[in-house]
Amino acid sequence: MLVAENLEKRYGEVVALDGFDLTVAPGEVVGLIGHNGAGKTTFLEVVSGQLRPDRGRVTVCGVDIREQPRRARALLGVAPQELALYPRITVREHLVLFGRLAGLRPGRLRREVDTVAGEMLLTELLDRRVAELSGGQRRRVQTAAALVHRPPVLLLDEPTVGADPATREALLAAVRARADEGASVCYTTHYLPELERMRAGIAIAIKGRVVTRDTGQRLLAGLPSELRVRFARPAAPDLVAAGGWEVVEDELRKTTREPGRDLAALVGAAGSGELVSVAVRPPTFDDLYHRLATEVSDAR
Repeated sequence: MLVAENLEKRYGEVVALDGFDLTVAPGEVVGLIGHNGAGKTTFLEVVSGQLRPDRGRVTVCGVDIREQPRRARALLGVAPQELALYPRITVREHLVLFGRLAGLRPGRLRREVDTVAGEMLLTELLDRRVAELSGGQRRRVQTAAALVHRPPVLLLDEPTVGADPATREALLAAVRARADEGASVCYTTHYLPELERMRAGIAIAIKGRVVTRDTGQRLLAGLPSELRVRFARPAAPDLVAAGGWEVVEDELRKTTREPGRDLAALVGAAGSGELVSVAVRPPTFDDLYHRLATEVSDAR
């Protein structure tokens, strides 16, 4: 289990973490999302021991990272946002290195290397040097190095950036499998369908703290959709103004919680003969994020 309580981290006048709280239970994947500067990477760097917080507490499986940093780090598997690999050694040598650093004995180490190589589609690449791999293949190696010792807590910081579809699918399946075995997974990403694929809970960070946490379905419930309607000819200005519509190029658009009712009213007033197309864009996490960001700013 990963538990972070009231973390604070400042760089002069810049507040990176401002009372950051997050708990990830065994068997759970938590998708940590937020715009650049929300504190996601700083949080992962604090948990992994790369940064020391100004205030607050982090425990990894009950081990305090400030009191017992080596023991806490041994319980982590970390895949940072930037690639951190040795170009001159092979994939196998990478996995063996990280497995040995985690204390795996030779017999188990061989088995785990073979297993994670299969999971991450690396079996045919084990004896190839990292310098000879594509960007997507290197992403797989970095994640495999975090997984090889089966840590109880995984920290994955945008691990699929620039990855091809095969890499993304292999990585998501492997991460979900480790969570099903009991690992606690904290996963940052801007690709929200990945979180749906892993059945992840979602924590939204804004201005250095987590402002809400729930399932994606519950977080989006109740947010308005955007209704988009196109007619063969421009709608009358008084009709547009009366209905609260916005004209964007050749479309009428309206943010609404009742798209069916608003569409019926518009078509009833304008007539259906000139109707060309209708589209309803459901609410997205960007919509949710902007709403929450506004609420946070207003509260301060």
